[in-house]
Amino acid sequence: MSRLAPTRDRTLDWSASNAALRERGSLTVWFDPSTPWRAAPSGQRGGQPVYSDAAIQACLMTKVLFGLPLRQIEPWKRHRCK
Repeated sequence: MSRLAPTRDRTLDWSASNAALRERGSLTVWFDPSTPWRAAPSGQRGGQPVYSDAAIQACLMTKVLFGLPLRQIEPWKRHRCK
């Protein structure tokens, strides 16, 4: 069997190519605005939870659904809850 010669892509519009690479794999997920993302105070001593159970379940469900390591879900976690 002979090997195929590698093809060489010639990109002339680098800004469009970079924008297309950024958009590849982009996914928009909409959540119900009434979902509480901040955890309620537990009333016990010690460190309080930051995120609610719903936020943690959404993160873990996204991780399992798309087969991503948790570190790739992490930028989602850095968004400030309001």
